Amino acid sequence: MDYQRQHGRPADASTRAPRETRCYDLLDALGIDYERIDHERADTMEACAAVDASLGAAICKNLFLCNRQQTAFYLLMMPSDKPFKTKELSAQIASARLSFASAEHMERLLDITPGSVSVLGLMNDHDNEVQLLVDEDLLQSDCIGCHPSVNTASLKLKTADVFGPLLDAMHHTMRTVHLVGIDG
Repeated sequence: MDYQRQHGRPADASTRAPRETRCYDLLDALGIDYERIDHERADTMEACAAVDASLGAAICKNLFLCNRQQTAFYLLMMPSDKPFKTKELSAQIASARLSFASAEHMERLLDITPGSVSVLGLMNDHDNEVQLLVDEDLLQSDCIGCHPSVNTASLKLKTADVFGPLLDAMHHTMRTVHLVGIDG
């Protein structure tokens, strides 16, 4: 399916969720250029692949994880074509028994719901309880695609803008990880 790209925020944001509008407000305030595609709910990697092909951006998996005690939280951004292996990541960040964090933690910490996880959710993590982990291969892309805190729109952002001025404005840093994602 071919989606229509738009430049910037929707002309009429009155029907948009406040969490989505706050994303546009932040990007606009920072002077970060972005393209947008509006679409049906995209909550699988297959649905996201169709959107991202039209968007022309690197597809990324955004996984919201926690340790067994649910005291440490992580947002992992990685290429969509890599399988996620908990053991591989756990060893690099010295956190045993990683698992997917609950929807309740996701909403409390990032003000997003399952299927809408993206780096933009960090704008709501005012106490820096979530550590951003980024697979090094993702940093090789010129642009990345992400949701503006809802899964009915997708944005194309320059990688340098995301991991520069955007993270700075959200008062977060990233930790680069190396995920092989294959056996051997």
